[in-house]
Amino acid sequence: MKGYWIARVDVRDAEHYKDYVSTAKPAFERYGARFLARGGTAHAVEGPGRARNVIIEFPSVQHALDCYNSPEYQAAKAIRQTVADGEIVIMEGYDA
Repeated sequence: MKGYWIARVDVRDAEHYKDYVSTAKPAFERYGARFLARGGTAHAVEGPGRARNVIIEFPSVQHALDCYNSPEYQAAKAIRQTVADGEIVIMEGYDA
């Protein structure tokens, strides 16, 4: 079963957010991440929205968890938390 990150983010410092993106890239590459949605127009139709929404597909939930917990991503997370507010949920895909 594939795994997914669903991230909702409000970026406070766009210039330094680029540092997060470049630091996170090796972790995403290592764990087979595929971006399905990254930024773009979103419509918050229920509840509060965030300015940036991202959906990332991984080969499995374990890959998604391992990516998040990797030293590479933890370094990126430390940067992200200083320049943005948000949430990340890791979930299992659905195979009907």
